[in-house]
Amino acid sequence: MQNIKGTYDYFGREQAIRQKVRTTLQELFELYGFESMDTTLLNELELLTSKYAGGDEILREMYQLADQGGRRLGLRYDLTIPFAKVIALNPGIEFPYRRYEIGKVFRDGPVKKGRLREFLQCDADVVGIAGPQAEAELMQLAAEVFSRLEIPVVLKWNNRRFLGEILTAVGVPLGEQLSVMLTLDKLAKIGSGGVLAELTDKQLTTETVTLIAELLELVNPRFTELVERYKLEGLPGTLEVQALQQLIDAVGLAEVCVFDPFLSRGLSFYTGTVYEIFDATGAYTSSLGGGGRYDAIIGKLVGRDDIEYPTVGISFGMESIMALLGERPAEPADRSGVLIVPIGGYMPQALVAAAALRSAGIRATVDSGLRKLKKTLAAASVKGIRYVIMIGESEAAAQKLRLKDMEQGSEQLVSLEQTIRVTAG
Repeated sequence: MQNIKGTYDYFGREQAIRQKVRTTLQELFELYGFESMDTTLLNELELLTSKYAGGDEILREMYQLADQGGRRLGLRYDLTIPFAKVIALNPGIEFPYRRYEIGKVFRDGPVKKGRLREFLQCDADVVGIAGPQAEAELMQLAAEVFSRLEIPVVLKWNNRRFLGEILTAVGVPLGEQLSVMLTLDKLAKIGSGGVLAELTDKQLTTETVTLIAELLELVNPRFTELVERYKLEGLPGTLEVQALQQLIDAVGLAEVCVFDPFLSRGLSFYTGTVYEIFDATGAYTSSLGGGGRYDAIIGKLVGRDDIEYPTVGISFGMESIMALLGERPAEPADRSGVLIVPIGGYMPQALVAAAALRSAGIRATVDSGLRKLKKTLAAASVKGIRYVIMIGESEAAAQKLRLKDMEQGSEQLVSLEQTIRVTAG
């Protein structure tokens, strides 16, 4: 008996770290005004494979199945398309609408460190804000998430509309631009030689490929340099980049948020700003999160190509974050909570005491009382439990509890009310 490749069970220290990350994200999502949502794992295959959804690579990795009625279904491979479906099916939702969702998604892809087949995604999306405000707020959110997790990051960002304006300037036909963007997005992975090799297989002229090669030769080209080189002043994508950069500078994120003109991300549905988050030290190379603007999906899902629902989102990769955090030394054990040990046949009194402590908001665990007391106390010490309550014949006769402070090495006979006061502090 074994787990399916790319799937894991989590418990103990690793689950405690995962829960800490999840709690951090949930607290910040709600602090930024996002409301919780839970979308369906199962979706119609037609929705998940629509041309408005993921790219070809994602569709190849999708888990497909059929129900007993013969309906073709699929497991969600991200949280974005199910979210777009909710908005499309509920026209009464008031905009702007902010939602977050933390849930499992499934992809039958290659398994490596930080990339699994069943994994947790943590998304936040905003519908109804067309300008750069939403992108700037999500960037603020990302910076604060990783600051709290004590992970130094760099958030690389670009604008697909702006990149499209560059590609138009070098002669890439409109119908080939998305394909070229997705190839340029592989620059860090396959290098300029690999990018140019892929471009020769596309419907591009020799002159256009040469101009793209010259673009790739630019070392960390600045936005202003590109605007001047390709005469892009005043074009829509250029103006969007300028507006977002002004907000980034104003909120003090210029060091964290770095403009990258070759970034486009692998999904086909992005329409404007895109961003991806990386470990600033470079020790871990996979993405820690990413997202962008996808204004067209919802309108197309409801069959209205003439209507756009301005939408932008961000996704945090739990498995990638865990790949970093899991290498850190274990944090000190949580010394909160109380262990109650019945000695002899005094389990009823132990359960009554536990109920009173829990009613007071104090975490309480009742021991089985089957081991020797010495071993029980040793185990409590290893787990970092501060207080142990013992109830035996003499304690029951006196209607008291024996409270042992594992940190101080002291013990005293006290009432239940006194126990609650001491252990709550």
